[in-house]
Amino acid sequence: MGILSRSAGGKKPNENMRLIVTTFVGLAFGFLIGVSFPTLSLTKLNLSSSLLPTVDLSYTEDKKSDISSQSLPSSWPSERSKNSSSQDQSLNGKSRIWVPSNPRGAEMLPPGIVAAESDFYLRRLWGKPSEDLTIKPRYLVTFTVGLNQKKNIDAAVKKFSENFTILLFHYDGQTTEWDDLEWSKRAIHISARKQTKWWYAKRFLHPDIVAPYDYIFIWDEDLGVEHFNAEEYLRLVKKHGLEISQPGLEPNKGLTWQMTKRRGDREVHKQTEEKPGWCTDPLLPPCAAFIEIMAPVFSRSAWRCVWHMIQNDLVHGWGLDFALRKCVEPAHEKIGVVDSQWIVHQTVPSLGSQGESQNGKAPWQGVRERCRKEWTMFQMRVANAENAYFKAIGVDPSNSTAH
Repeated sequence: MGILSRSAGGKKPNENMRLIVTTFVGLAFGFLIGVSFPTLSLTKLNLSSSLLPTVDLSYTEDKKSDISSQSLPSSWPSERSKNSSSQDQSLNGKSRIWVPSNPRGAEMLPPGIVAAESDFYLRRLWGKPSEDLTIKPRYLVTFTVGLNQKKNIDAAVKKFSENFTILLFHYDGQTTEWDDLEWSKRAIHISARKQTKWWYAKRFLHPDIVAPYDYIFIWDEDLGVEHFNAEEYLRLVKKHGLEISQPGLEPNKGLTWQMTKRRGDREVHKQTEEKPGWCTDPLLPPCAAFIEIMAPVFSRSAWRCVWHMIQNDLVHGWGLDFALRKCVEPAHEKIGVVDSQWIVHQTVPSLGSQGESQNGKAPWQGVRERCRKEWTMFQMRVANAENAYFKAIGVDPSNSTAH
């Protein structure tokens, strides 16, 4: 009896200790589980949809970045307006910028840092950027030149005030030979051998590059400017509302079209009479809405359209003059010739000498043949593009007003 009594009494302290240890271990384990639980991904838990709200947890950075390489759906603006309270999007706890209204490719930049346009203003390598420019020219004049026409270009450039940026495209590769001319030091010189002015224009006169300039002159090198003043010319262009224009041509020097012939009794003309059968409509080229491509002047807005119409591979520009009307409306009112500021076309065949002799033909013959081929190719491209457009929208091209 005594032994049994001591045995029963001896178990009690051990059981109490075991209970205490078990409780402590249980609390510690529960604490560890509780601490680690928030770090578990909900996407790895197989929870019933009735326990959680419907949430798309599979959205990833890859899906988001795909937007930049695909066309935005038509519903994007309305969806964007719903979230207009913030342009920053959250990704993995980090703020990310996505601005669809930015220029293509710059969607990940804050709008305040986007510099979408540029210019030809020369900058210093020292000092404050804000003090670089004493004047910001409002107009741009370009000449496509060879050294043989240096004297003629010198005379032409002097007809343009400091309100013009001067840009020379050198097709013969000779640039330093112009350094003795004072104005050449402030001009921009771009050199690429044996190229035309429309090749240069397509590559160096992008609308976002020339955006600071109200008007852009894209001129040949063989123009006599004795009777021309650029500032007065632009005054008349603004007065008569011309978006695309050219100076009148001296009547007896290489005229092809009646439209560009100078009228001695007026400031500007916008229509003319041509040979019988040449004009299907008195308001269409070459009787109206027409200038030639030797000395065109474009407003900023007109040039933005014309630049996109210039074909990358058709470098001579033949046929472009007949299509310029597509970039302004009404074309017969906004395209014209300034008569009281006129020039002389000297008809120097400079580009012909830049060709190569093939199949026994002189270099100039090959150049002229390509000019004619390009004219035909350009006309076909314009016609095919218009027909495809009208067909796509369900309109009979023969009933359109684009032709």
